This record gives sequence, C-alpha cells and structure tokens, in this order.
Amino acid sequence: MVSSLDIAIAGAGIGGLAVGAALAKAGHSVQIFDQFDAPAPVGSGLVIQPVGQRVLERIGALDGAMAQGNRVHRMLGHETQSGRPVLDVSYDAPGDPRFGLAIHRAALFNTLFATAERAGVQIVTSSTVTAVEPGHLICGDQRYGPFDMIVDSTGAGSPLSAMKARRLSYGALWGTVDWPDEVDLPRNELRQMYRRADRMLGVLPIGTVPGQSGPKAAIFWSLPQHSYQMWLDNGLEQWRDEAAQLWPGFAPFVNQITDPAQMTMARYSHGTLRRPYDENTVFIGDAAHRASPQLGQGANMALLDALALARSLEVAGGDVQIARRWYAQARRWHVRGYQAMSWMFTPQYQSDSRVLPWLRDRLLFPLSTVRPVPAILTRLVCGDLLPPLGSLE
Repeated sequence: MVSSLDIAIAGAGIGGLAVGAALAKAGHSVQIFDQFDAPAPVGSGLVIQPVGQRVLERIGALDGAMAQGNRVHRMLGHETQSGRPVLDVSYDAPGDPRFGLAIHRAALFNTLFATAERAGVQIVTSSTVTAVEPGHLICGDQRYGPFDMIVDSTGAGSPLSAMKARRLSYGALWGTVDWPDEVDLPRNELRQMYRRADRMLGVLPIGTVPGQSGPKAAIFWSLPQHSYQMWLDNGLEQWRDEAAQLWPGFAPFVNQITDPAQMTMARYSHGTLRRPYDENTVFIGDAAHRASPQLGQGANMALLDALALARSLEVAGGDVQIARRWYAQARRWHVRGYQAMSWMFTPQYQSDSRVLPWLRDRLLFPLSTVRPVPAILTRLVCGDLLPPLGSLE
C-alpha cells in the first residue's frame, strides 16, 4: 500500500489537471496552483490522439471529452496551385479502427477540471508561481508547503524550468468559427492547403464549445513569427482575400473573422530538458519539452507525461526519488523520437524553402503511399510508433 503524499502542482493546464486527477485517484493529497482568479482556458482546437485518449480513459475524463469533441478519421492536404495531394494519413487500419478526437481547448479544459475536482484535487486560484524552495512552492510573497513532491506544469513560459528552447521561424494564427452550412467539407477530416511551405491554411472540425451552440471549426493560418504585426497592419480584408484565392473553400470560414482579436498568434519553439527533474521539481509538458505541432502531439505529450509520472510513483511505492527517475526513463525515447521527427517534418510544411516542398510533393508523398509506409504514418500520428511509457507499459 502506497502511503498518501502531499503533492503540489504548478499550473492548471492540460498536463497539470491530468496529473492532478491521476495522483488524487491514487490516494494522494493534491493541490494545483494557478494564476487565474476563475477557470479561463485560452486557445482554439487540438487533436487528442489515441495515446492521449487512453490517458483520458484512465483518469475518467474520456466520456466527457467524447461528448464535446469530434472524431477525425483522416488528415488530407493539397498544394494550392496544382491541386496535387501532399498529405494523406488515415487513422483507420484494417482490424484496428482508431480516430483523432478534435476538441476545443475550453471543452477539454472543462472536462479535465471537473475530473480533477471529482478526484479530490484542491485548486488554489490567484496564485502565480514564481519560485520553488526545498519542499515549498513560492507564489509572490506566499510560501506553501511542505510538500513531498512538486510538479511544474506551467508550460512554455515556466519560471521554474531551466530549458533553453530554440524559437522556430514559423508560428500560426488560430481561431474558432461556426461550421458553415454551405460547405461540403467532410466533418470527420482535417483539411489543409499549402502554397509551397510559406503558406499553410487548414480547417479542423472540433465539435462544440462550452456555452455556445452548434458545431465549430478551428481554422489556422501559418505565419512567420516576425510577421504578426505586418498581418495586423495589412488588415483583415487583404488577408481574407488572399486566403480565398489560395483556397476558395476556406472563404466561408475565414469570412467569419471580423476582428483581429478572434485570431490568436501561436509561437512555437523546440527544446528538451536533458533531465525532466531537479532536486526540487518534476517537469511535465511544455516545461519539459517543446516541439512544432506538425505531428499533432503537443497535448498528448503532456497527457502521457502525467500518466507516466503517476504510474512511476505507484510502481516506486511512493518513493519520490525513485519515481522521478523512472518517469524520466519511461518518457525519454518517446519524447526524443517524436521531437526528432517533428524537427524533420516541420520545414517541409512551414519554412521559406523552395526545395523541401518540391521534394515533399514529388518524392516523399508518392513514397508515403507505398506499403508499409501508410501503416507507419498511421502509428506515427496515433502516437504509438514508439512505446509511449517505455518499461511502464
């Protein structure tokens, strides 16, 4: 029997709420500290891959997410000028029907928040984490503790993580709009269009948004990190016109954007902590590793970190020192492998290169249709091309 530990978690994001729920279900006393005064998720759509869905199922959050999200069975992309297909990955393999769960961040957040509260997690609001001392969490002039374990899930802006991340040259604008009645796009596919690699626009059907009616779509527009102000200065009309010229089917979605504030600029970076813990803290999610979202694994990586940490603590019999080492070992090769593949794929779809998209369209995509590559790509997207939890599986 594992004795109950006092555990503090910095950050009530996807990873923080998931690990909080998992640890509380295991009988530990868990407090999550976050800067918000009341729960207020930000962002647009994302995809929970099959590996992430298994984590949601383990902590009791899958049914709630499924009720609000939307099943996606295929990712399909074309080049804007030629119409040539350049991406085609299906989730469904013979005898193994799987899917991505496209969902709005607010819907996923609400589900995880409710799951954490049901499990007995105490949410401490209006508490901006600024530092950690041995066994104690510092929030401004407040000092909380002592705790047996402290987990950092504050994301890419973590004040606790020593990670040195490299900013990627491209980011993306994201927004949420109604699913138009007049479009004939399938509601179970992620659709994307590319102009070489310097333009990428897409539509992800994400289900419903809390407090709003009707099905929604997340739309995105690739943009160099330094070009956001230029996008603002040029105005929405010029942007909508360009988008409609590149992809006429995108017009009913983008025409719903009437205020720049409806689109959020997401900036991406790449980096990994050599060791996702130090003498005081265990790091999960973007506080431990970051990569381009090209493979759709960001939220899933945080969920897997959460499960791996909870499982490590269970297997280690509550010994925090052993558990954090086993957590690092369990996640090492999955994280590094997917980061390497993200690093390889991203410039083909988001860069100023003229050569890479040419190779993508005329060499790599044709090869991707030849057995056994389609099955490998399916497992890559599903998240289990490498063992997600290593020896903890």
